[in-house]
Amino acid sequence: MRAARYFCSFSLILVAGLLCFFALDGCENRHGASQMTPCRLPGIGEELLCGKFAVFENRETGTGREIDLNVVVVPAFDPKNKTEPLFHLEGGPGAAATDQAKFYATDGKEYRRKHDIVLVDQRGTGKSNPLTAKPAKKTAQDYLTEMYPVEYVKNLRRTLERHADLTQYTTSIAMDDLDDIRAWLGYDKIDLFGASYGTRAVLVYLRQHPEHVHTATIIGVAPTYLRIPLYHSQAAARAMDLLLHECEKDPSCHQPFPQIRADWQSVLAQLGREPARVQYSPNDKSATVTVEIHRDIFAEKIRNLMYSADQARRIPLIIHQAALGNFGPFLREAIAPDAADFIAQGMYLSVTCAEDVPFIGQTEAAKLDENNPFGNYRVFEQTRACGLWPQGQIPADYRDPVSSNVPVLIFSGNLDPVTPPQRGEEVAKYLPHSRHVFIPHAGHGVDGLSDAGCVDRIIIEFMDKGSAKDLDTSCVERMSPPPFATK
Repeated sequence: MRAARYFCSFSLILVAGLLCFFALDGCENRHGASQMTPCRLPGIGEELLCGKFAVFENRETGTGREIDLNVVVVPAFDPKNKTEPLFHLEGGPGAAATDQAKFYATDGKEYRRKHDIVLVDQRGTGKSNPLTAKPAKKTAQDYLTEMYPVEYVKNLRRTLERHADLTQYTTSIAMDDLDDIRAWLGYDKIDLFGASYGTRAVLVYLRQHPEHVHTATIIGVAPTYLRIPLYHSQAAARAMDLLLHECEKDPSCHQPFPQIRADWQSVLAQLGREPARVQYSPNDKSATVTVEIHRDIFAEKIRNLMYSADQARRIPLIIHQAALGNFGPFLREAIAPDAADFIAQGMYLSVTCAEDVPFIGQTEAAKLDENNPFGNYRVFEQTRACGLWPQGQIPADYRDPVSSNVPVLIFSGNLDPVTPPQRGEEVAKYLPHSRHVFIPHAGHGVDGLSDAGCVDRIIIEFMDKGSAKDLDTSCVERMSPPPFATK
């Protein structure tokens, strides 16, 4: 998300006081909760408001270990005339919402014209008892290994169980936490925003606490019934077909890569016969090393590149060079931190091993992914990992579609390799006051597109109106991707 810049002319000390004054009971120091106090976060040049809110890890028993949930409020510029706050729910699952504070303090200031921004690290993420192990220094080959090696999962579980019951980190539990924080801060109605897994969290909150939702915005929809990662390969194959079709239509891409589909099939076939062993020279100018590239890892890394438009436009070049035996362009993208390095992997497993993987039929998955260039890799990896992970419980109706009369704004990217527009259409059927906006050139979000602020303007108009009707969404048609990389 991006937005126009606004200049903050209010003292944060004044804002902190007014937040308590105008909230219903925001100054009350409830059990286990600290006061929200002025704070400074790295890279942000203004004071925000920070606090901790303690919840029982096991909400059902209300006893035992407590979790201090990390809360950051980026205050509205005009506290006297502010409307509903915006609660930003992060993706992953496993990403920290408070990492978005810098956006709302800089490029996203327009959101704060009339809205407090509330960022809560969901239990298991950020600074809310994160389900992460101390990261080990990665070698080049580590970036090219499988997603969930058996020993890695066993060690992660062993480490995390010293300070967490891994069955208590599901979405429905976390959304009750969020409602406690809403009440503690003194808000009645709130606006919700979620992208990727955050859309699922939004939908679950909407089902569990509908009376407190003013509007909801979801981008790249992952419904509760999605069974992650059953449809990953299907969505990726669709996105790849569209991307290669765009290359074929674009002379600047088609001319240097005239047989791009054949190149794609060729490199997958080559790697399917045997892994490629290639020399890699690290950017830090340390010694050259030999790395192995396996077919499934190559395909998964390509799938990940399709998440953003700027990376996706490098894929034809990477594929073409790999088909010629040059994996240099691929390694420059693959041997680098990606989204998986910034999420709490234990949180990812605790959510998906309770809410998704147990409902995947292995025969169904094998049939669905047969002859798919991305294969059954993710289903295999996550099914094996979940066999080693404790399974949390979910409500009986958890996987039912969420129905609500609350206004909901839905965005889908046409080239999304994980949550295609089909998912937005599905959830919209149960949300009669929703609107589904289709972004022609977007992937899993709008990164890399021109005028990415278009989406922010639409969201702000939606929140201010409290209705998805009569929104001006014409700018999405003008959001264009960068040119294809050819060198």
